[in-house]
This record gives sequence, C-alpha cells and structure tokens, in this order.
Amino acid sequence: MRIATWNVNSLKARLDRVEEWLGIASPDVLLMQETKLSDEAAPVMPFTMAGYELAHHGQGRWNGVAIASRVGISDVVSNFGDGPVVASPGGSSGADEAPDDGLGPEARMISARCAGIRVVSIYAPNGRALGTPFYDGKLAWYDRLSQWLEETQDPADDILIGGDFNVAPEDLDVYDPLAYVGATHVSDPERAALARLRDWGLVDVVRPLHPEAGFYTWWDSRAGNFHKNLGMRIDHLYASRSVASRVTAAERDRDARKGKLPSDHAPLYVDLAG
Repeated sequence: MRIATWNVNSLKARLDRVEEWLGIASPDVLLMQETKLSDEAAPVMPFTMAGYELAHHGQGRWNGVAIASRVGISDVVSNFGDGPVVASPGGSSGADEAPDDGLGPEARMISARCAGIRVVSIYAPNGRALGTPFYDGKLAWYDRLSQWLEETQDPADDILIGGDFNVAPEDLDVYDPLAYVGATHVSDPERAALARLRDWGLVDVVRPLHPEAGFYTWWDSRAGNFHKNLGMRIDHLYASRSVASRVTAAERDRDARKGKLPSDHAPLYVDLAG
C-alpha cells in the first residue's frame, strides 16, 4: 500500500499534473494540501475516472485539503469536527495565503479511514514572522491538532498524518540553518509542537530511511533555488507505531517538481507492507 502527500498549490491549476502523477506513482491514497477550491468546485469526476474517491474540505481561493483514495473512504472528519468553514470570497484563485492565516477557522485539516488506517491531511499555517498574531495562530493551530489527537484518537490505532507541516524539525532539514535564524519554520516553539505529536505516539517514517542532508520537499520558486537544491523539509508523514512498523520504503519525487507550472513542493510517499 502506498500513501502519498503533496501540497499541490492549486488543484485547479495543476489537475493535469496530479492526474499524470497518479498514473506514474500509483498511490493508493493521496493527501493533498492547498487545493484552493470550494467543495463545490472540487474535481470529483476526474478522480473518479482515475479510480479514486475524493473527500475535499475547502474554502474557495485559500487553503483547502483533500484525500483521494482507491481503497475506500469512510468516517470523514474535517476541521477537527469543529463545524464548517466559511468559504472565502473571490472564487478559487488568488494569493497564496488567507488574510487571517491561522487566526480563524480555515480549511486545513481533513481525516478519513482508508483501508483500516486513519489518515489525516493537514496544511499548517505558515506563521509569517515571529512575534506576530500569525505566528501565535500557527502555534494555536498545532495545539488544536494535538488536542484532537489526545481527545479523539488512540496512539495504538493505525494512524498516519501527512501534509505540509510548515516546520523543519531539525537544522538538517534546511539548506543553511544560519539563513533561518530568527525566522519561522525552525523556531523552538514550532519544533516543540512537532515533538508533542511524537510524544503522543507518532513517528516520522521518512527521515529514518533518508538520514542524508539535502533531502528537501519544498524549494522557493525564485532564484533557481530548486536547481541549486536550496530547500527545506517541511512536508512530512507521521504515523503511529503500528503503521510505522509496516513501512518498507519512503521517497519524494523530485521529477514532479520539474517541468511546466510545477508546485513548489514535491510529492512525498511511503510504501507499507501488508
């Protein structure tokens, strides 16, 4: 079984690329982030034609998360079960971040059970800058994620959380730690938020199979940073120990970051035995 995560940075703009990648990589489950679509505009039919069910949680032009599965989808939960998110005005395309960016209810979490595994697709807030309300909102969002896990889930269950965490857990996960001093994504409170997930019972199932430096999932689209491999590892797959024990391989697809109109993120996936 193959489970992948990919911040597609607009599912409308990159639907052709996503469909092509489904044919190449053949994941059983694909977790997507930054779909930037309303639920009404979600491309259910193209995924159905490719053999996938689609569960989508969106708010129009901002954010948006989804789960595509060819092994079934049941027991869908969005927004931590806290109720609906109001769609943003202005349609399904626009700037990269919502105006509040973590300060209110946003389409950043969807969960479902696929082939017996509770999968969760997340798009954590960016945080923008330390000491701002957006940074505080990011930490509050992570607190809500941990609270949801602690109150509604069991670490002994089969669970996998994947997505754009917008946090680099270690200095090894950025191309130059000195370039990020005083910046978001690497601050101690953000890294502590990930540590809380691990303390609860989740395991980073990718890093043990890729301990090398330079294994990044995001590259700024400017200044040729992708070709220079000046990136960050901010997309992750965290799993409960029962799922982690089944992992046989992990990889990110740099080729999907190349070519015409790519996302600034590469897909990341794991293969599970059994």
